[in-house]
Amino acid sequence: MLGLRGLSRLVVLSLPLLVACAASAQVKIGIVDAQGALAATAEVKKVQTDLEVKYKARNEEFQRLQKELQAIQGQLSLGDKLTPQAQNDLSVQSTRKQRELQRLGEDLQADVDRERNEILTKTSQKLKQVIEKLAADKGLDIVVDVADTVFFKPALDITKETTAAYDKAYPVK
Repeated sequence: MLGLRGLSRLVVLSLPLLVACAASAQVKIGIVDAQGALAATAEVKKVQTDLEVKYKARNEEFQRLQKELQAIQGQLSLGDKLTPQAQNDLSVQSTRKQRELQRLGEDLQADVDRERNEILTKTSQKLKQVIEKLAADKGLDIVVDVADTVFFKPALDITKETTAAYDKAYPVK
């Protein structure tokens, strides 16, 4: 299945054909910042807030472990002022904390990435449907993502309309 990126690359590759057709007929074009439109939707904003709340405790735990590790490393930096046994104990603690911190960080990042990807897949599909409907309503022949353009007139930008249409089609519950 083509995602928004794949679809926009396909459109870019077909631009020479579009230009040739435009010479013989008037083509109506729309430009959309798909990523910006999606990020501005009420649904994505709510999901982002929900994710921050969901992972707040784990993020705070990560930050706490970082502070503990910094404190241990600060004690280790005293060097000569510590007994060899104390240095060894602190070194072992530091190694454990580093491993614990790394595991927690990797697990947290993997969970956040997995949820974000699921959300982006679902919302990107919805956005594509909204763009298709908006293009049909406005009589546009083609809609190109802003990332795939070098220049365009601001009058061609339908990003705000896309966000508004998305919010209307998929209101936040």
